[in-house]
Amino acid sequence: MAEDSSNVPVTPGRHRARGATPGRRRKRPSTRRRAVLYTVWTLAAVLVLGGAGLGYLYYKLNGNLTGVDVNAALGADRPKNVDNGSMDILVLGSDSRAGKNAKYGTDEGTSRSDTAMIVHVYKGHKKASVISIPRDTLIQRPSCTTKGGQETPAVQAAMFNSAYEAGGPACTIKTIESMTGIRMDHFLEVDFTGFKQLINDLGGVNLTTTAPIHDPKSHLDLEPGPHTLDGEQSLGLVRTRHGVGDGSDLGRIKLQQAFVKALLDQVKHVDVFGNPKKLYDLADTSTKALTTDSELASVSKLKGFAESMKGIGSGDMKMTTLPVEYDPQNPARVLPMERKAKLIWTALRDDQPVPASATKGSAGDATDAGKVVE
Repeated sequence: MAEDSSNVPVTPGRHRARGATPGRRRKRPSTRRRAVLYTVWTLAAVLVLGGAGLGYLYYKLNGNLTGVDVNAALGADRPKNVDNGSMDILVLGSDSRAGKNAKYGTDEGTSRSDTAMIVHVYKGHKKASVISIPRDTLIQRPSCTTKGGQETPAVQAAMFNSAYEAGGPACTIKTIESMTGIRMDHFLEVDFTGFKQLINDLGGVNLTTTAPIHDPKSHLDLEPGPHTLDGEQSLGLVRTRHGVGDGSDLGRIKLQQAFVKALLDQVKHVDVFGNPKKLYDLADTSTKALTTDSELASVSKLKGFAESMKGIGSGDMKMTTLPVEYDPQNPARVLPMERKAKLIWTALRDDQPVPASATKGSAGDATDAGKVVE
């Protein structure tokens, strides 16, 4: 997951990743219209807050959260809001190797986001679409501002996950909005250590593998059959790319999507109300692991998110990967299939289901790595 993701030098015009025409997003949502988030990094984190009587613990838990003022960082040069009852959220998985994450690789001084999902919650909050963005996708990265206030130039053909390195969450959001023409209402991010501890606090995740998965790079060694994965194994599953399929990021995305559904099915059966210590441990781990936009950086607002999720099950989520094709000049990279991608972004802007034709013929749709997990 920490493999080289530096910018790819190209001659002008070689890989032009056209940005969609900016769409209209709605006005700032009321407190009744909170988002549904389902991703491998944050689904359990927000669910455990829903309906919980945290009371006097709010102050401590609020102190655990980290917020980023995305609106101040991006300014007014963004797609417009539109009030159609939907919500769009960017969910990121951080691959920083600092601190306790050092065991997963060498820290080169910066972080990248190797897991990125756009979660579109439809009007009424009964269904959701999740669009995974492969980290190896070559895109047009806009100019961004670093934490130190320096301007990084636009890059015509950069790997998608380099946006986080260039300017953190704000640059990733700016890149996504440039690609899609859709304003991201919120973002959430979780790192390796927080994710692993969260799974352990939940008691593991049950799933069945239909083929062996052996990947020393992600520390994963599973035989076919039923498993209860602990935090380390779950982290290995969502990170592995060499143990399934063709070894590409596209196979890893399929495993992540399958894991999300397994996690969703299991979390709703966890009895946190009968075990106050477990409830506290889950809430404490979740809030320590999360970085959000400043508008979500409080337990009360995350609780609102959780309450909005209760009507959505795994069967109500449509998992999709950005339509891509392998770069003929570098098969380790993929290029967006722009006309098909436009079908997805148009559908989401119009609050409509993603059409099946949008992924037909995509390299991501062709991989069968997701079939390894039931």
